Amino acid sequence: MLASMDMKSEGLPLPTPDASGDELFRLGLLYSTGQGGAPLDYVSAHMLFNLAAMRGSIEAKIYRKELADEMASDEVAEAQRQAREWLAQG
Repeated sequence: MLASMDMKSEGLPLPTPDASGDELFRLGLLYSTGQGGAPLDYVSAHMLFNLAAMRGSIEAKIYRKELADEMASDEVAEAQRQAREWLAQG
């Protein structure tokens, strides 16, 4: 389930607080590959994989680690901050 609010000025809507781990994982895949109307955005992808992992997605844990290995430490920190912010809004 997606909300109507954009993650960024471009891109896909933010997931709703009741989004499943699988839904969050699929959205993270779109951002990590730049497909499905999503911009290529590793910070958003990491954030979504992190949230998906918290909701039980084993695949998200694997993808999050692989993505983090490709990102700068400040990008990973930003993704974690965004995940905390999203959780606080839910």
